[in-house]
Amino acid sequence: MKSPKTVLINSISFALLAVGVVNAAQAAEHRTMVATRAPLPTAAEAQGCIALKTVAEIEEQYVKENGERAVRLVPASKVVPGTEVVWTVSASNVCARVAENVFIDNPVPEHMSYLANSATGIGADVVYSLDGKRFALPEQLTVKESDGSVRAARSDEYSHIRWTFKNPIASGQLAIARFRAAVK
Repeated sequence: MKSPKTVLINSISFALLAVGVVNAAQAAEHRTMVATRAPLPTAAEAQGCIALKTVAEIEEQYVKENGERAVRLVPASKVVPGTEVVWTVSASNVCARVAENVFIDNPVPEHMSYLANSATGIGADVVYSLDGKRFALPEQLTVKESDGSVRAARSDEYSHIRWTFKNPIASGQLAIARFRAAVK
C-alpha cells in the first residue's frame, strides 16, 4: 500500500498577492474597491503601512482540565490529503496615520481547495476569483464547459479571495482575515 502524500506547509511560500489602498479613479474601474479620501497616499506608501503575517494551522482536539472536550488551533507543518488547514492573515497598520480602504488579495494555496463559506473577516466584504483578476460574489462566478454550456463555479475552483475592509485600520491596530482550505 502506498503511503499518503505529505505536503509541507510554509506560509511564506503562500505570500499574499496584494494589499493596498485604492483611489477614486481605480474605484470607478473596479466596483469591488472603494475610494480613499484626500490626501491620497501612493500605492507604495499604502502598502508600506500594512504589515502582513500569514499563519497556517490545523484544528486539534484536546481535553480540558475539567474533562470537557475542546478544539484549538496548532501550527500546521506536515499535512496529508484531506486535511483542513485554517489560514489566518493579520494586517497590522504600522504607520502613524490611519489606513483607509484596505484590501487583501490572497491566493488559495497550490495543492489545496478552498472550503465553501469559510472566508471571514470582521468588517470586511469578501469576494472570490477564478483567475486572480475578476472578483465577484459566488453566485456571480461561472465556468464555461468544453461543450459551450455555462455553470456556476464551485468553491473548490476559486483561485483567489479578496477581503475589502469597510472600516479604517488605525495606527497600531490589526485586521484579521481567515479561510479554510483542504489539501488535495
